[in-house]
Amino acid sequence: MGVGELLARLEQLKKSLAREGLFAPERKKPLPFLPQLIGLVCGRASAAERDVLENARHRWPAVRFEVRNVAVQGVHAVPQVVQAVKELDALDDVDVIIVARGGGSVEDLLPFSDEQLVRAVAACRTPVVSAIGHEPDNPLLDHVADLRASTPTDAAKKVVPDVGEEYERVRLLRDRARRCVRAFVEREERGLAHALARPSIEDPHRMIDERAEQVTALLERGRRSLRHQLDRADSELTHTHARVVALSPAATLKRGYAVLQRADGHAVRDPAEVTSGEALRARVAEGEFSVRVDA
Repeated sequence: MGVGELLARLEQLKKSLAREGLFAPERKKPLPFLPQLIGLVCGRASAAERDVLENARHRWPAVRFEVRNVAVQGVHAVPQVVQAVKELDALDDVDVIIVARGGGSVEDLLPFSDEQLVRAVAACRTPVVSAIGHEPDNPLLDHVADLRASTPTDAAKKVVPDVGEEYERVRLLRDRARRCVRAFVEREERGLAHALARPSIEDPHRMIDERAEQVTALLERGRRSLRHQLDRADSELTHTHARVVALSPAATLKRGYAVLQRADGHAVRDPAEVTSGEALRARVAEGEFSVRVDA
């Protein structure tokens, strides 16, 4: 079978699997930020294994690997890779799986376009990274994997964060947090200082003293007003009493006048009201006595 016919069959298989939705973006699972245990499927003592391990440990020395060495070409490659992927997917501690192989011809990379392997990767619950060959190589595994890396080295960089970069990011975030906290504290201090500078806070008794002075002034004003009114009322009462006394019948009697009353008690106002020999009662200032008309 020629290379052209082989590529045509791969293209036909690719379209068939795409129609099933195995390559759909919504099926892609996100990779963990910092995987604790990475599953690695690669050839024994291969350059791909060395590139992944060395670059990953250089970026994050504490990272751990669960390695499965398999055949990466030939008739045994597909079943061994499928078995290794399934074993790693069954381990709860494995956070991500990398399937890696160095570059090669179309025929050498053919196992990584096998339908059985594609379906096995599609069925994984663990995120899978495809790191097959070099940048131009594009086996079907690249399409079904949750992430495609151009090379095994690129896979290590995409799966494992760089400790130096993360440390620098943490330092920048910490400095930013410090600046934010410092700015917040300074802003609150300015607000507190502004509040404390207010007269009501700076001298809390000032308002009370001012109100006390106002109350004292109003009280004194009220006293003066009441005293004035009492004095005026007393003066008016004195004048009224004098007028009453002046108009009182008793005062008239004290001046030597007398009131004559007939036997029925009516006061005599006209001489014609009495008859000769009629007995009358005379009231003077100090008492009364009887008189008789002599006319």
